[in-house]
This record gives sequence, structure tokens and C-alpha cells, in this order.
Amino acid sequence: MATYIVGDLHGCFDEFQLLLKQANFDPEQDELWLTGDLIARGDNSLTCLRFVKDLGERATVVLGNHDLHLLATLQGIKKVKPKDKVDTIFEAEDREELQNWLRNRPLVAQHPVHKFVLAHAGISPEWDLETTQACAKEVESILQGDNFKELLENMYDSQPDRWSPDLQGFERWRYIINAFTRMRFCYADKRLDFECKLPVEEAPEELKAWFELDNPLYQDIDILFGHWASLIGYPTPKRIYALDTGCVWGNHLTMIRWEDKQLFTQARLSK
Repeated sequence: MATYIVGDLHGCFDEFQLLLKQANFDPEQDELWLTGDLIARGDNSLTCLRFVKDLGERATVVLGNHDLHLLATLQGIKKVKPKDKVDTIFEAEDREELQNWLRNRPLVAQHPVHKFVLAHAGISPEWDLETTQACAKEVESILQGDNFKELLENMYDSQPDRWSPDLQGFERWRYIINAFTRMRFCYADKRLDFECKLPVEEAPEELKAWFELDNPLYQDIDILFGHWASLIGYPTPKRIYALDTGCVWGNHLTMIRWEDKQLFTQARLSK
């Protein structure tokens, strides 16, 4: 049995299948962990959703920002962006089933044996592991409950940008969602920044990648994440694994086999 972790799919189903074949992935024995953003921008979002869902307990996927946005558009909260290429999901007979499956995915997951932690964008520089897991469960319980639509309606903002255990209601839940699904850069005081879209090397001096801030958790546990395709080639610290390598943007899809840390890559197929 092997444990594989793959970066953001973004609807790149054909590349995903070639990657699994390359690694001899066996759904009867192996585990597949996914960094989220299964959908949007690629040509086969519906197929990606169905395939991962059908893997059942063999697959663990955390929610990404595009996954949450899909839930909001399915609820009529936001309009569908044509560039997201998700029309087939709206037309699917199993649309409701897929939606319910997706909103029951976690924001963070820890492997029961290997103990690595998986999140779409990362772990807030202000959280220890206990806080990380508690915050995730707090929001997950709402997403999985009857009032999930109200949460989706109130998640679209970049404030508050600083964590406090005293935060309450939608402000608290919004920070949690943003940290897990949208975070990239932070200020030295650990405030989150959502304006800068530049590569790390070109970012303003006052901004640092979240994993470069001082948080003992980052040295104590392995953290795997996606979301940030422009990190390709950027040296992350030991125990920090960036797995989004921008397949949908013309680069490649990346997967790691945890037991021996072997990397598998599949280039974007020409369209």
C-alpha cells in the first residue's frame, strides 16, 4: 500500500489519469490525497469530481477556494464565470449528489499514520496544530449543516486579516476559510495579504510567504498544500511541500509518493 498526494487538478482529468498510471496507482490498495481545487479552468471538471468521489474512502480531498466558489454558484450566490468551464456540473443529473459530497469535504486533514497535514493554501502562521484542527472543524460543521448557504453568502471578503480567538460569527469563519483556501503572502506581524499576485522573488519586501514566518508548527510537522502555482522552482523550507505546479496554466501536474518521497509529474497535454 502506498500513499500518494497530488496537487490541484483544476479539471485536468487526462493528465491526472496519466499521472496515476505512471505511478501504478492501485485504487484497491493505495491512498490518494488531493490538495483541493478539483475543478475550474480545465476542460473536465465534472469528470474529476466524479472520479475522486467514486474512490470513496481511498481518497481524501481538502476544500480549495474554487471548490467553495462552485458551491456558492450552485446555490445562486455568485454568477458562473465562463472561464471556469463548469457548465457540465450544472447540467449533470448527479449535481445535487456532487454538491453534497463536496460540502462534506474537510478544510484540513491529517494522515493517521504518517501524520502529515494537508490544506489547500496552508496553515495560518498564528495557529498551532490544535487550533488548526479546531478551526477547521468549526467551519466544516456549518458547511455540512442546514445553514451552509448563509456561510457561503458571507465568505467573500478579505477582512479580518489577523487572527484573534475573540473573533466571532462570520468574521471568525471568514478568516478561517481565507487562511485555509486563499492565503499566500503575509506581513511580518502575520496579517494576511490578498493583493499581491507576484512571484515570491518579485513581491514587496514587507511581504513573506506564509511558510517563511515564525511558527514552530512549520518545523514540527510536514505540511502539504497546493493553491500557489507560481511557487514552481521556489525552495520551500524542510517539511513544507508545495504541490500545485500549474498544470491548467500549461505547466504540469505533480504527485508525491509519501513512503519514499518520489515525485511524479505529467506535463499539460496540448489542446
